[in-house]
Amino acid sequence: MSIEFIGYIGGHHASEIHPRSGPVLQPEYVETVARAHEEAGFDRALVAFHSNSPDSTLIASHAASVTQKLQFLIAHRPGFAQPTLAARQFATLDVFNGGRTAVHIITGGDDRELRADGSYIGKDERYARTDEYLSVVRQEWTSEKPFDFAGTYYQVEGAHSSVKSPQQPHIPLYFGGSSAAAIAVAGKHADVYALWGETYEQVRETVTRVRAEAARHGRTIRFSLSLRPILAETEEAAWARAETILQQATALAEQNGFVRREPPNEGSRRLLAAAAQGARLDKRLWTGIAGLLGAQGNSTSLVGTPEQVAEALLDYYDLGITTFLIRGFDPLNDAIDYGKRLIPLTRQLIAQRTQQVA
Repeated sequence: MSIEFIGYIGGHHASEIHPRSGPVLQPEYVETVARAHEEAGFDRALVAFHSNSPDSTLIASHAASVTQKLQFLIAHRPGFAQPTLAARQFATLDVFNGGRTAVHIITGGDDRELRADGSYIGKDERYARTDEYLSVVRQEWTSEKPFDFAGTYYQVEGAHSSVKSPQQPHIPLYFGGSSAAAIAVAGKHADVYALWGETYEQVRETVTRVRAEAARHGRTIRFSLSLRPILAETEEAAWARAETILQQATALAEQNGFVRREPPNEGSRRLLAAAAQGARLDKRLWTGIAGLLGAQGNSTSLVGTPEQVAEALLDYYDLGITTFLIRGFDPLNDAIDYGKRLIPLTRQLIAQRTQQVA
C-alpha cells in the first residue's frame, strides 16, 4: 500500500524552541515553507486551526497559488459555519487548486478554547453535532439533486451544491479525536483517522478499535500518525540534539510563563500516559516535550539517524499506518532535511516491504 507524507505550514516561523518574531501571519514565510515542502517531496501540508489563529482555508489557498503539486490538509472545526456553506467553500477551493484539498475535522476537546468562538456545549454533544455536520457536508458534496436533513443541530430543506470537487467521490476527510464519542463518529465518516505519536501498543489498540467501528458501517479506513522526527548523523548525536531541544523548550516555556494544567482531551492524556512510562519508549519514541508541556498537541518524536527513524516508521506501517504527518522543532530547515534524508529512504523501505508481502 502506498504511503503519504504530510508536513506543516504555519503562518510564521515559531515552535516550542523558536519564539515568534513579527506578525502572526507572514505571507512571505507561508510561500517559502510551502515551496520547500513541495520540493522536499511531501504529499500534503497541514494548516492548523486554533480559536485565535488566522483562517486555515485562506492560508491553504495562498499556499496553493505558489505551488503546483503540493496538496493541503485544512484543519476545520465543525459547528461554527453552516455545513452546507463550508462544503461549498471547500469544493470551490478544490476546483481552483486542481483537486489538492483535504479537510481535517477537529471537533475540539478544550472547553476554554471552544468558548472563545462561542461554543458552550459538552464534549459528547460536540461529537453528536459533528456527526450531523459531516452527514450534511457529504451530501452537499455528492448529491446530484436537492436534499433535506432534519437533525438536532442542523435542519436544511432543498440543499444542493452546484459546485463539485474534481475528486471522487468527494474531498477526503481526515479526523482527529481519541475519546469513545470521537471514534464512533470517525468510524462513520472518516477516510483517514489521525493519531498522535503513540507507542506501538497504543497504536495497535486504537487501530483495532477504529477498524471495528468503521466495519459496523461497512467501511474501511486509513490511518495517520503525527510525529516530530529528530535526525542526526549518529544515534548519539540525535539524542544529544533531543536533549538540547528539551533545554531550549524548557527555557522558552519558563520565559513565557507556561503553566501546565490538566490535559483537556483524551489524546493528550494518552500521550501523557506514554510519557509516564519513560522518556524513551519502544525503539526510539521520545516523550520529552510531551512530558514538559503537557502533551498539548503533536509533541512526541522519533530520535536517531535517518536510517533508524525510517525503520521505526516502517514498524508503524506494519501496524497499519499509511500516512505520516511529520514536522520538526526547526520547522523550515527540518522539512528540507526530511526531504533529503528521511522521506526517500522511508518510501524505499516500504516499497521493499510491499514487495516482500506480495
